[in-house]
Amino acid sequence: MDTGTDIVHVENLTKKFNGLIAVNAISFSVKAGEIFGFLGPNGAGKTTTINMLCTLLRPTSGTAVVTCCDVEKDPNRVRREIGIIFQDPSLDDRLTADDNLKFHGYLYNMDHKMIEQRIPEVLGLVELLDRRKDHVRKFSGGMKRRLEIARGLLHCPKLLFLDEPTLGLDPQTRAHIWDYIIKMRKETGLSVFMTTHYMQEAEVCDRVAIIDHGKIIDLDTPAKLKEKYGETTLEAVFLKITGREIRQQGGESAWVQWMRRP
Repeated sequence: MDTGTDIVHVENLTKKFNGLIAVNAISFSVKAGEIFGFLGPNGAGKTTTINMLCTLLRPTSGTAVVTCCDVEKDPNRVRREIGIIFQDPSLDDRLTADDNLKFHGYLYNMDHKMIEQRIPEVLGLVELLDRRKDHVRKFSGGMKRRLEIARGLLHCPKLLFLDEPTLGLDPQTRAHIWDYIIKMRKETGLSVFMTTHYMQEAEVCDRVAIIDHGKIIDLDTPAKLKEKYGETTLEAVFLKITGREIRQQGGESAWVQWMRRP
């Protein structure tokens, strides 16, 4: 994949709620093949921005192009070409891993033969192929997260949105999840747009955007951000820029909106 092209391009994107400006004329781009971090404290406009990019919310003004598709003019195509993994669990634990993936494939109108071909591929990627016939209720939290990543990849998205992908997992499992994400990017050229409140994870990103009060305050590589602000960690940079510590942000409402989308 040509990493010189933009897979996300945003110009003056704005969202207002009853006169309140949640996102204030932001502009940025994400390169194809990039792991892009989007960081911000609660109420900063982070989730609102992501929801507009995923077609969950209509922008008040401005434009957003995702995988070469305008989010307002062609939302259905955007949805087909992105994968989303929200922080809240969304698997049916009464079903097997195999059935969870098949159901996802049917939702995306995938051909039956393609579903049968892709399931072992994505399960193999996250090392769950030997558990494909097991009910999800028997899985650990880390295994469920890996299965959700496999599901998000089943329909071959060009761009994967990860909302707090390792929330609530132990450090060892978090490290393994990141091993899978980096492996996917290396093997498939997948682009990743992610949020996290673990600053160590943000260090993995090629570039990081920090948003607060509806505006992007800065955007650069982790190394350049630390150099610019004279800090040795991204966490210290974030605190210096925003004056606030990054906190967890709920994703349940986003998942509900996605499932109820028109």
